[in-house]
Amino acid sequence: MPMQSVSASPRRDRPRSTKRSGPSHRREHEIVCAACDTRATVPFRPASGRPVYCRKCHEGRRHAPRPQPASQRPSDASAPKEAAPERTGESPLAFRGMSLSTTTQAAVAGMGITEPTPIQEQAIPLLLAGRDLMGQARTGSGKTLAFAVPLVEQGDPSLRQVQGLILVPTRELAIQVASVVETVAASTGLRVQTLYGGRSIRPEHAALGRGAHIVVGTPGRTLDHLRQGNLELGGVRMLVLDEADEMLDKGFARDVEAILERTPRQRQTALFSATMPKWVANTAKKHLRAPTNIEIDADLQAPPTVDHTVYAIEKSHKIQALKTLLDDRAGSVVVFGKTKHGVKKLARQLGSLGYDVGALQGNLKQNARERVLAEFRSGAAPVLIATNVAARGLDIEGVDQVVNYDLPDSQQLFTHRVGRTGRMGRSGEAITFVTPDETRKWRQIERGLG
Repeated sequence: MPMQSVSASPRRDRPRSTKRSGPSHRREHEIVCAACDTRATVPFRPASGRPVYCRKCHEGRRHAPRPQPASQRPSDASAPKEAAPERTGESPLAFRGMSLSTTTQAAVAGMGITEPTPIQEQAIPLLLAGRDLMGQARTGSGKTLAFAVPLVEQGDPSLRQVQGLILVPTRELAIQVASVVETVAASTGLRVQTLYGGRSIRPEHAALGRGAHIVVGTPGRTLDHLRQGNLELGGVRMLVLDEADEMLDKGFARDVEAILERTPRQRQTALFSATMPKWVANTAKKHLRAPTNIEIDADLQAPPTVDHTVYAIEKSHKIQALKTLLDDRAGSVVVFGKTKHGVKKLARQLGSLGYDVGALQGNLKQNARERVLAEFRSGAAPVLIATNVAARGLDIEGVDQVVNYDLPDSQQLFTHRVGRTGRMGRSGEAITFVTPDETRKWRQIERGLG
């Protein structure tokens, strides 16, 4: 990726602005359909973390086959894996060979999904067969559904115990993963519970007391419940580590180890990540039994549908260059900063200049985080300034452009950031600012990208 030198502002070729032009009384909100991935408008503000569909897909969901009642699912926990629920070929064609229950088939059809992505096509049959798995695929490739379907298929709602555990690094990722699992499990009787910090622990305690079958949690909060005696993992059949490279890093490794010790040794384990460095694979070996490795486009370090531009720029010129980009670009933009303080400062600067922006960084309380993401998804604040927390698997559909305002520390972080755009075959643009003192670091990242 050759660098372009700029003094104060990059090229100006699309004169559309994300600045406020005055009071707005819009009754419709722009969304990206969760089924067909196209842009549409809806006469309501979408709820945070919930899938929204265009009119055509919404009508299709209304006429989808009715799911099988939960009461028809088998309840014998000791039955072998071959003793599956009633099967049928009425699911979408590409899922037909996976031998999914009618309940899951209807849920997948109701989501508007007609073909599995490569990671789903390979991972779902292996996980249904009870194999341990290490799955690597780009962000936006459908990894969540790849483990959500097997978790639901193997769950038994008649057993009042946690049977599936998904560990994720951030609260936002816990919310979005749980949303997918809940959608697949909606008509099964399986209860899904999220566990994450930034909110009172009491409602979670109460929900666990009522019974949960699948738990999606961050390591710290999950460990809190274990230590307080609120959570029992002795019945876990399947454990998933999402964003495995971060889950096994030093910041989480100790908590993850403590949680794994509370689960059965004979459990099934699956690791998923957009990047899988060698140290992750080596660390994971002691937690998995003869795992199958799946690599989908592992040689592609960023989505192939993303156009990359790198600007060599003086530090003092970065804010003016960013303003020019925002004035010239239509659609949604995610701007990545390096520190919490830097993100807050940049958001204040842009806000004072009249741009509708939101800031996402670690010090926000959970309700504030959800509000920021809801405003970004709805288009009320089409510019999101974020630290790397937003690059860790966060599912933000329809991002048109990513700007690396501050250069990331590694090629892996660069990949995660850029993965916010160009998802599921859509085109996108990634712009990276490189100051003179960052040239050596950029060359290292560039070599890692190949």
